[in-house]
Amino acid sequence: MNEPIVRKMTLADLNQVKKIEEASFAIPWTMDIYTKELTENAFAHYYVIEINHQIIGFCGLWIVIDEAQITNIAISPDYRGRGYGEALFQYILNQTILHGAVQLSLEVRVTNLVAQRLYRKFGLTPAGIRKHYYTDNNEDALVMWVNLQ
Repeated sequence: MNEPIVRKMTLADLNQVKKIEEASFAIPWTMDIYTKELTENAFAHYYVIEINHQIIGFCGLWIVIDEAQITNIAISPDYRGRGYGEALFQYILNQTILHGAVQLSLEVRVTNLVAQRLYRKFGLTPAGIRKHYYTDNNEDALVMWVNLQ
């Protein structure tokens, strides 16, 4: 098996990212949102993980001063459960620290126990609940947080 490569997301990646987005989220982001994130948002940092030039996952985060927040992260359903999410998350944590962030947070569905286990592996702990955060079904979001220092 070839080793996965993590790199910055480009506009040329968006068709593949969109397929993973649509397979992963009830209310997927549009191409326009990603285009704006990549071209207009100075705080945004987006990465893809690929094998043999095929994108199998992605992650976005915003870094504002010394705080980082993951906006979204997904691995293609065909590649889940093989450690690619963990590899991508480790890379993102390293990038976050390199960019000077001292804290990282994210929201995750309260029912997404697989993702929560992954985040806990990296030291994230529950910090609160955002009631009715997800508009597709009004599910609550668990806010998770880690100090990076």
